[in-house]
This record gives sequence, structure tokens and C-alpha cells, in this order.
Amino acid sequence: MSETVKRSELVALVDMDGTLCDYQGAMLRDLERLRSPGEPPLTAEFEDSPWLRARQELIRGQPGWWARLERRQQGFDVLEELRALEFELHVLTKGPSNSTNAWAEKLQWCQAHVPDARVTVTMDKGLVYGKVLVDDWPEYIHRWLTWRPRGLVIVPAQPWNVGFEHPNALRYDGTNLAEVRARLRTVRDAALPKSGEA
Repeated sequence: MSETVKRSELVALVDMDGTLCDYQGAMLRDLERLRSPGEPPLTAEFEDSPWLRARQELIRGQPGWWARLERRQQGFDVLEELRALEFELHVLTKGPSNSTNAWAEKLQWCQAHVPDARVTVTMDKGLVYGKVLVDDWPEYIHRWLTWRPRGLVIVPAQPWNVGFEHPNALRYDGTNLAEVRARLRTVRDAALPKSGEA
């Protein structure tokens, strides 16, 4: 990479839950452990209800729960492409307001699994600067693109983002890594100085 390109021009923001780690799988596993014999089994897109929200808060509040989340390969595929293209890596994750241990444990998880990335835990992802966002959650993607209309979003495939479309977003399903690489390279090349510039 050219020495005249400021690293701040190539910031890539990478989500944690559902992107780098398997939050949903861990939550479903632990909700299943709390299910009573008369309750139907849950699926990946379980219906939200007050009693399920209370159980999720109980699960997320367990010491060590966030720090033990498993890695998710699709997120790490994109992370490796970002490293190869010399983006400055930032993990950008939302901190739940009712789970104070989550903020510290998310940082611990990142230090263990992505030690070369800076970490930002925030309540509003839309306010954080970057050229690229890697995120699975459509609501956060829309919010970020509101403030970064020229930004690029890579969307790791999840059941809740099937059919999500935006001209600045590319869904990554594990089979189209070459397309992801090409789009990231376009962003990187646009930040390089034009010939004759110093």
C-alpha cells in the first residue's frame, strides 16, 4: 500500500454478533436448555415475546457467556480479505444496555480472536466512521448507510437478511468471496492517490 495513503482512509468496521461469532447459535442452545417440556422447540427466527426476552437477558447476563461465543467462518473469511488489502480493522459491536458484563466480555472475545483490531462498543453504529461495514443486521446497515451513503457493506448471510438489497451492499453466502474481494479492492483503490498526486 502506498505510504501516502492515510490509514484512516481505509477503516473497515466489522460486527461481532452474527458476523464474527455465532451469537444466535449460542442463544438458541441456551434457550433450549431453559425450555419446559410443554413448550415447542425454537427455530432460528423465534418469535419475540416478553418471556423470551426475559430468558435472553438471563442468558446474556451469565458471567463468561459473551467471552465463550464460537467463531463464525463467514465473518473470518471477510476479515482475511480486509487484512490482505491492508484495511485498518475495527470491530464495531453494539453494547446491550441491560447486560453490563457484555461490554467487557466483548472486548475480551476480540482480544482473544481478533487481536489486531481496534474495538468499539457503542449504542449507535450509525455514528461510527468507516469506508466498509461488515454486518448481518439490516437495521444497523440502514442506519450506517444513512450517514455513509458512499460506504460499502458486506452482509454475511443469515436467515434474517435473506432478500436484503441495497446498491451499496453485497450479501456474502460463503460462495462469492471473489466478488467480495473485488468490491473491497475497489474501495481500497479509490483511496489510493491518483498518479502525480503526492
